[in-house]
Amino acid sequence: MSRLHSIARTTRRAWLAGIAVMVLAPSTMVAYAAPATLQVWKDPNCGCCKDWIAHLEKSEFAATVIEQGNSAARARLGMPQKFGSCHTALIQGYVIEGHVPAADIQRLLKAKPKALGLSVPGMPIGSPGMDGPAYDNWRDAYQVLLIQRDGSTTVFNTYPRG
Repeated sequence: MSRLHSIARTTRRAWLAGIAVMVLAPSTMVAYAAPATLQVWKDPNCGCCKDWIAHLEKSEFAATVIEQGNSAARARLGMPQKFGSCHTALIQGYVIEGHVPAADIQRLLKAKPKALGLSVPGMPIGSPGMDGPAYDNWRDAYQVLLIQRDGSTTVFNTYPRG
């Protein structure tokens, strides 16, 4: 009986250990998930683009940078010129144009709307990459636009003057 009791106990421990692994595995997989990677087209001499990429990397994004300017990439990806800025990115099928904050990109990827992507047209002071002491910590009011495939827009987020 002692031997049967020992086998049953070992089997029960193995079964409980297996359940524990299954319960803990999802949280472990989330903790070690690879960062979302953007392809970024930019001018090789643009400092604000480098600062925007650094902002994204602080928010757990990874970037593959193509240093050849962004006009051709913007046109190829279908982003209308009127929403243009100094860099263009592509992530999970979405086009990101300009100094879009990382939090808005994360929100876009979570919501997965049927859209072309996001844009912060121009280069507003205070947007990521156009911020900090070099700009006396000033911030212009600006909007992040959700761009539809037909070129129409809705406001995705608003940042006040600061």
